[in-house]
Amino acid sequence: MSDGIAPSGNVLPIDIEQELRDSFLEYSMSVIVARALPDVRDGLKPVHRRILYAMSESGLTPNRAYKKSAWTVGEVIGKYHPHGDVAVYDTMVRMAQNWAMRVPLVDGHGNFGSIDGDSPAAMRYTESRLDRAAMELLRDIDKETVDFGPNYDESLREPLVLPSRYPNLLVNGSSGIAVGMATNIPPHNIGEAIDAATMLIDNPDATIEDLMKVIPGPDFPTGGVIMGREGIVDAYTTGRGSIKVRGKAHVEQTSTGKMRIIITEIPYGVNKSKLVAKIAELVREKKLPEISDLRDESDRKGMRVVVELKQSAIPQVVLNKLYKHTPLETGFGVIQLALVDGVPRTLSLKDMLSHYIDHQKDVIIRRTRYDLRKAQERAHILEGYVIALDNIDEVIAIIKSSDDDEEAASRLIERFGLSQAQTEAILEMRLRRLTGLERHKIEEELAELREKIDWYQKVLGDINLVLKIIKDEMADIRAKFASPRRTEITGSAKDLDVEDLIAEEDMVVTITKAGYVKRLPVGTYRQQRRGGKGVSGVNLKESDFVEHLFISSTHDYVLFFSNKGKVYRMKVHELPVGSRHARGTAVVNLLPFEQDEKIAAVITTREFSPDEYLLFATKNGLVKKTAISAYDRSRRDGIIAINLRDDDELIAVRRVHSGMKVVMVSAGGKAIVFDEADVRPMGRDTTGVRGMNLADGDHVLGMEIAPDDSELFVVTERGYGKRTPLSEYPVQRRGGMGVKTIQVTPKKGRLAGMKVVMPGHELMLISEEGVVIRVRAEDVSRLGRSTQGVKVMNVAESDRVSAIARVVAKKKKKAAPEGQQVLVEDETVSATRMPGMSARDMEAEELAAEEFDEGE
Repeated sequence: MSDGIAPSGNVLPIDIEQELRDSFLEYSMSVIVARALPDVRDGLKPVHRRILYAMSESGLTPNRAYKKSAWTVGEVIGKYHPHGDVAVYDTMVRMAQNWAMRVPLVDGHGNFGSIDGDSPAAMRYTESRLDRAAMELLRDIDKETVDFGPNYDESLREPLVLPSRYPNLLVNGSSGIAVGMATNIPPHNIGEAIDAATMLIDNPDATIEDLMKVIPGPDFPTGGVIMGREGIVDAYTTGRGSIKVRGKAHVEQTSTGKMRIIITEIPYGVNKSKLVAKIAELVREKKLPEISDLRDESDRKGMRVVVELKQSAIPQVVLNKLYKHTPLETGFGVIQLALVDGVPRTLSLKDMLSHYIDHQKDVIIRRTRYDLRKAQERAHILEGYVIALDNIDEVIAIIKSSDDDEEAASRLIERFGLSQAQTEAILEMRLRRLTGLERHKIEEELAELREKIDWYQKVLGDINLVLKIIKDEMADIRAKFASPRRTEITGSAKDLDVEDLIAEEDMVVTITKAGYVKRLPVGTYRQQRRGGKGVSGVNLKESDFVEHLFISSTHDYVLFFSNKGKVYRMKVHELPVGSRHARGTAVVNLLPFEQDEKIAAVITTREFSPDEYLLFATKNGLVKKTAISAYDRSRRDGIIAINLRDDDELIAVRRVHSGMKVVMVSAGGKAIVFDEADVRPMGRDTTGVRGMNLADGDHVLGMEIAPDDSELFVVTERGYGKRTPLSEYPVQRRGGMGVKTIQVTPKKGRLAGMKVVMPGHELMLISEEGVVIRVRAEDVSRLGRSTQGVKVMNVAESDRVSAIARVVAKKKKKAAPEGQQVLVEDETVSATRMPGMSARDMEAEELAAEEFDEGE
């Protein structure tokens, strides 16, 4: 409270905080009601309404000549809107722009700007008039259909709302920022908006889902594509939602074979010239290196932005980058806020239509009352004419004998019981109305008026007739102004991730025993094959070799299973790209491996199907079968793939399908074959069950899938090996100790490795000191289970065989179908595809063989 001021004269003490609060509240409500928010009934803000009404009052209708925009702006400012001329002119310009308004309300003549953001010409140069659609907003305004209020200086009256014979709030939308609130309503197709209003009239209990059958979503004047319906449903249901809008583009091929992207539509509200400038900026910054040229070929026939691509570019990848990094894809935040009885409210689609229908009921009822009153007044006058014509001679005599009009009127009222209005009409009647033809016309008009009066009274007494009139009149407007939908709506909205910006192509992924990984396009190998011999292979460290080599798409997942029982998931495109000769990147730089943790197995997949299973094997003979879908998740530090005991580690992971046989081999020379069905499916974080029972000091070397007609190749630490048909191994139940697969002796050492081979396979044997040899599987003696094997590799006294790898025997030109012959460079051999092995897997084994050839 102010101190030291006595309440004398006109000075009053006030609370400054309360005064500020009241003043700000008054200002806020003024902005909300008088400037920023549209009325739910006609979808217009005061400035829009005043412009349209001023143009209508000035006779600037579609059938009249254009008039200078400056004149119209002056009319609006002088009579109704005491604000700046620029604000009024900009508003009028926007109502004339067909890329801003779904149904333009002003017909502009001259330069009214462009979608490139060009400013309109000054108002003294342009001309304007009302568009045809605006006349439907103003129709019947002279029949007391809406309330009027005083203008700013109370010298004139202006409409507080327009009749709005179609739902303009939906059709043209609205946007504005008030104090503490904002509105952003997207435009819609006028035909669909009318259909939705009609549906709600016929079925007031219609749901949002029902309404969306006729009004599926916004329809922007610039077209484009709305990605997904979820945001639309949210907006229509709650009044708020987020809609993702993309421009339209297609791919063309030039006469030289290059590809180009043609942009024909852009999202609503996007400036085309700024979009082109943004693309050019990204090209300069090397973020879009695939683009070779960019030009805007738009003309009055339509939009056409041409993005020329380089020869190696993949159009869809470039298009995804444009969506990601430019306004070619934007979000439209829907806030359906409008004034309802002068109060701002967030409205659902049904709310907006319901308020509009209520407004139309009021308009039709008020119009009907006006027409009824006018009809009754006219019928009353005609009834007086009929009385006068029936007694014309006496009427003339009274008039002639009267001294003045007042005496004549008084005598006529007294003689025939006429009203004052009828008497005045008779006194003003011309003599030509006394003819028989005119009498007939008066009687016909009176009969028609009585029919209209009956109709008006019937309408006022039946709300269903009022609703029918609303529907019929909206149907007429639909027939005049409806146009095909411009904006498409797709069924799903997916955020672009980095994968959408990566071209999908086959990559060769190599992982060495020492843990170096890289990827490079498969075409690199194919080109080298055509180049002949003399190309150096991978520069590996001493004693290192390629342990895993496979072909996979850049969009596939790679599952790295470690000996610690954990699994790490990456996309192929996330692996480092290396050259043909590069060693690659150490896997410890890609994955958070612990000390002594290393890769035990690698599985690639695109999908994680619940019907596909992985079979795990551990060093201590445990096995576990788990659906691959259990690994459809990832964490930076990996997740548990199998729950290992303290002294155990994971040694192998294989895909398995129903009916497959599994073989496990131990270092002590034992092997067991069992059906995969013996291992029941388990969860991810489980230990598994006994697959092979081991003797003290023994451990499992490996696990493989054992197809029919295959052979088991084993090799000892001292280089002795053999191959034995798997048919000689009895199929047992899991958990047994198995049968002898080689006669282990101190001279030949324990087993060092095992592989299942088939005709056409070759084997690479690697020793601890880095010696590598390659032998054909057919060159290794086929011996019985209990034999000792033959010398396969000469191993120094201080050395030991440490690992073996399987490759395809020769370089093929085609992958072989199962059981068929394949043509190789020098000869024809039988390269049988192992069950579960795809053509891509066979090609990977071929590339592994080639890698070894060129590295020798």
